[in-house]
Amino acid sequence: MSEENKPATVKVPDGHTRYLTTRQMPPNEKGFVGYETVWEEFQKEAEYQTPKRP
Repeated sequence: MSEENKPATVKVPDGHTRYLTTRQMPPNEKGFVGYETVWEEFQKEAEYQTPKRP
C-alpha cells in the first residue's frame, strides 16, 4: 500500500495553429511532462540594399 502508483502518461496529439506547433515532450526523471513550441516565421526578412546616390 505504500507503493507509489505513477499515472500512465497519455500521449497528447500535436497542436497546430497558423504559425505555432506544440508537441509533447517525454517525461523527465521526476515525471514532469513538458511541451515544446515551434514558431513558423510569418514575416520575411529582406536583405538591405544601399539606396542610389543622387
